[in-house]
Amino acid sequence: MCRKTLKYRLYTSKKDKHLIEQIEVAASIWNHSVALTRRYYRMYGKPLGANRLMKHIAKLRRRNPYWQKLGSQAVQDVIQRLDRAYQRFFAARTGRVHVRRRSDRAASTRGRKAGRPGFKSRHRYSSFTLKQAGWKYLGGNRLRVGRHNFKFVLSRPLEGEIKTLTIKRDRCGDLWVCFSVVVADVTPSAVGCDGHAVGLDFGLKTFLTTSDGDRYEAPQPLKQSLKEMAKRQRSLSRKLRGSNNRRKARIRVARLHRRIADQRRDWHFKLAHKICDGADVICLEDLCLKGMQAMWGRKAARTRRVDDLGYGQFVSILRHVAQKRGKTVVQVDRFFASSKTCSDCGALNQTLSLSDREWVCASCGSLHDRDENAAVNIYREGASSLGVGDVRPSTTPPRWGGTAVAA
Repeated sequence: MCRKTLKYRLYTSKKDKHLIEQIEVAASIWNHSVALTRRYYRMYGKPLGANRLMKHIAKLRRRNPYWQKLGSQAVQDVIQRLDRAYQRFFAARTGRVHVRRRSDRAASTRGRKAGRPGFKSRHRYSSFTLKQAGWKYLGGNRLRVGRHNFKFVLSRPLEGEIKTLTIKRDRCGDLWVCFSVVVADVTPSAVGCDGHAVGLDFGLKTFLTTSDGDRYEAPQPLKQSLKEMAKRQRSLSRKLRGSNNRRKARIRVARLHRRIADQRRDWHFKLAHKICDGADVICLEDLCLKGMQAMWGRKAARTRRVDDLGYGQFVSILRHVAQKRGKTVVQVDRFFASSKTCSDCGALNQTLSLSDREWVCASCGSLHDRDENAAVNIYREGASSLGVGDVRPSTTPPRWGGTAVAA
């Protein structure tokens, strides 16, 4: 059994004010808990446990009718979020990861650079989660939260056993419902030794180059919308803070940002499916995005281009699609000299610079395109670890190895 999240947009109605009010109640409880935890730490020098904080908040809810508008399980989830945030914060300070549940270990490891949990305004707090009580799925696209019924856009079938429900508000003010469901594991089909393998090389000028010679140029939706973005940002900066016109201008900016993100994500999914259609084994290099930005320079245009291409998001989507379709993803060490190694004889060109898009091997005299040569080397390095594809023996030192990674 595996767990996944299905997200749907709620239809706009007058009853949305009840959900927004519950989000604001959750923000109030969060801020009170943050203030109480900080005060306790100043007095006693140790964090306040989640269980003691839950008992204290439960006593306060009995005397506070405003807090009673949010269900008890949703209140517990707010405190558990705060407890996990403090665990990541203390793990970053001490260098140790201490969590109570196995499912939180990955989140705690990713949060090594997390700061101290802070206060959030009622406009910034975005969601609350209901577990067993406080909601009911009525079938189709109908849902009951509390005493009110809501409809959502059934963009895809809702399958699996629903465990939790999360109501989320984005920066545009739209409400979304997220179902956490448990579905049966689908065993991917095994990849035989005759499966076609392909190597992928990422670049700044060309988004993706394959070992088969295919090139893919990214649409760069942010670059195409820079003029419209500047126009909306100027309009926002002229509005008076706290006014209704400023709120409307902020929503227009947020809607443009969401459209850009949706366009980029849609193209990434289409490209991932196209690559998985033509290959059973996908070899790619371990990307270091910070190193790529430092290597390509710190100019604003180049940094914006790296963010607009979205390498990290594409790799995550590619692994997700490959796992669903039974493909294998092989990750090559980031220190493997894929661009400097000749794909014909294996000689290493130490004088190759970033401005050299084509180069001639001094050993065999072969003319190489920089991106295609790197893609071929990544394909051979990754495929050799699995023993698939047309792999030639390489004369490069064997200290760089391909590592098979679960998609």
